[in-house]
Amino acid sequence: MDDKCYDTSSLGLFTQIIFVRETTIYHAMDAEEQKKLRKKIVVLVPAVLFALCLIFFIPAGTLDYWEAWVFIAVLFVPFLFVLTYLLRKDPSLLARRIRFNEKESAQRRIIKASGLIFLAGFLIPGLDHRYGWSDIPVEAVLAADVLVIVGYALVFLVFRQNPFASRVVEVAQDQTVISTGPYARVRHPMYLGTSIMWLATPVALGSYWALPVFLILPIVLVFRIMNEEEVLLRELPGYREYTQKVRYRLIPGIW
Repeated sequence: MDDKCYDTSSLGLFTQIIFVRETTIYHAMDAEEQKKLRKKIVVLVPAVLFALCLIFFIPAGTLDYWEAWVFIAVLFVPFLFVLTYLLRKDPSLLARRIRFNEKESAQRRIIKASGLIFLAGFLIPGLDHRYGWSDIPVEAVLAADVLVIVGYALVFLVFRQNPFASRVVEVAQDQTVISTGPYARVRHPMYLGTSIMWLATPVALGSYWALPVFLILPIVLVFRIMNEEEVLLRELPGYREYTQKVRYRLIPGIW
């Protein structure tokens, strides 16, 4: 229900480079807090772009890597749209999305594991491009880019539906169960959106060889979801009843 993930909805790997048990009280941000948030974003955005360029083009050994340029655009255009939307409509949610102080020990281990998986997954396509290991048709690359956008759209829908969508696993004092919109179909729709994005990423970057690495991420998500639900069942009133109403955690009709 209450997704907190290392997603690219805010380019997860690079903004935590994208799972708490104690109660957190959220409040409306005053002008000074919003100013500090905007300053943080001004630093964050170019840093994320620079990190993406390094991780794609250094292994590739060239800037002539069109799949990477298109992928960066596919990530950044919706990223900037969501960033602008949240700055205007819900800066408190944006502040929660760029928090990194995970306090659940199990979730810290999951974050470390996922970080290594992402790093390997993003390095391989550049090497693949340099040495010509894969030959993926242009149509397949562009179709994968479309899937990335579809996944991102689902993440944005979650942001609009769930004001408690913190990056870390936590239950706010005034938090309530969200059971409408995508939450009426699965309990963790943000994870579904990011799964679509990441599983399409290797092909979008023109690499078959990176696909096995990204296929590990759904396994990592299972561990994260199971631990997160323990926290929600224990601390969020009404969540147990919600799980009885919405049976599937991630994939409708499957799990």
